[in-house]
Amino acid sequence: MMILANEYLANSPAEKLPELLKLFSRTALEVCEGQQYDMDFESRMDVTVDEYIEMIRLKTAVLIAGALKLGAVIGNAPEQQANLLYDFGINIGLAFQLQDDWLDVYGDPNVFGKKIGGDILSNKKTFLLLKAQEKLQGEKKEQLQNWITKETFLPEEKIEAVTQLYNDAAVSDEAQKIMRHYHEEALKCLAKLEVEETNKKDLTELADQVMSRIS
Repeated sequence: MMILANEYLANSPAEKLPELLKLFSRTALEVCEGQQYDMDFESRMDVTVDEYIEMIRLKTAVLIAGALKLGAVIGNAPEQQANLLYDFGINIGLAFQLQDDWLDVYGDPNVFGKKIGGDILSNKKTFLLLKAQEKLQGEKKEQLQNWITKETFLPEEKIEAVTQLYNDAAVSDEAQKIMRHYHEEALKCLAKLEVEETNKKDLTELADQVMSRIS
């Protein structure tokens, strides 16, 4: 994919190529950095929610943002307008990844397309887990920690128990609230774009499709 991307970039207008290559290279580096953070988090027990948000920004959101801005640059958009498209991509990418984590626990597997609970079984550092660790107190906090450290367990039992602890901490509502926040921020970026509304239609639909996965 990287080779093909470079091949397509090589066909860009010559006067745009330096700027495009700089943006493309920065995006590729950030995606790799985000992936490394994700791997590092596997062995860390002190990951914060803010660190998680930064990780998904790098791992997921910058790819969408970079792709949008590349198109804007090629299309001769003013810098401010190109940056609005980039910011739209960041916000919708964050909403998408947060929702992906939520669906792994609360989604319908027939709609979501994969088995529910995989993140719980692997102790993946998600917004739900990190927020639950932050909010739970006393015995319930100990129960969550025990499930994280337990090496022998029945998968269905762990998924059920951890999901209940998430419910006790009300982290599902918090996850949906922050998803809506990023979705709204993305739409604000679109609203500021100085183009005809019909030209925003596809991106508006993309933003709505992201959120409709939980409705």
